Amino acid sequence: MRKLVYYVAVTLDGYIAGPGGEYDFFPLGDEKQAAAYAEWTNARYPETLPTFLRAANGLADAPNQRFDTVLMGLGSYLPGLQAGFTSPYAHLRQYVVSSTLAPDTDPAVTVVGADPLALVRELKQEEGQDIWLCGGGLLAGALLPEIDELIIKSYPVVAGAGIPVFNGDFGPTLFQVTDRASFDNDVTITWFARR
Repeated sequence: MRKLVYYVAVTLDGYIAGPGGEYDFFPLGDEKQAAAYAEWTNARYPETLPTFLRAANGLADAPNQRFDTVLMGLGSYLPGLQAGFTSPYAHLRQYVVSSTLAPDTDPAVTVVGADPLALVRELKQEEGQDIWLCGGGLLAGALLPEIDELIIKSYPVVAGAGIPVFNGDFGPTLFQVTDRASFDNDVTITWFARR
């Protein structure tokens, strides 16, 4: 069965973005460190790079390594939309969970107005690669019962406030560490599986 995997960047205090959706404060290190980190993540998860950036990074024709579907909340979709990219991950099946986004925003993007749990359960029954939950916190909180794995990119920065990695009801859920990698820019990636 396909898995739902939450692959996301997180601050030391548990935020995936600032209060206004800012994400440009995540430190990448110096030029050499940033390039090495990007090379490593792009080789492992090339499909998580937006379509408009793939050619510039030598990934225009790179096959999807892990995911063939992306699921995002409106807050994760809006930055691309505001920049004119209505189909930010054209190389993936795209779903946006929103009760306010027009369903005809882009023919390549399926807008889901309600019940993201039912959507994920349906997607998991299909053949294919795993499903990437790219954000945001409210959607992750709603989908926590169906999240099979976490890939947390922990950045050495404290935001102080913002959008939490999970925003939902209290419900302790156990995961176990399956792998960890650290980089010269002080970013640590940890892989977790649901217990």
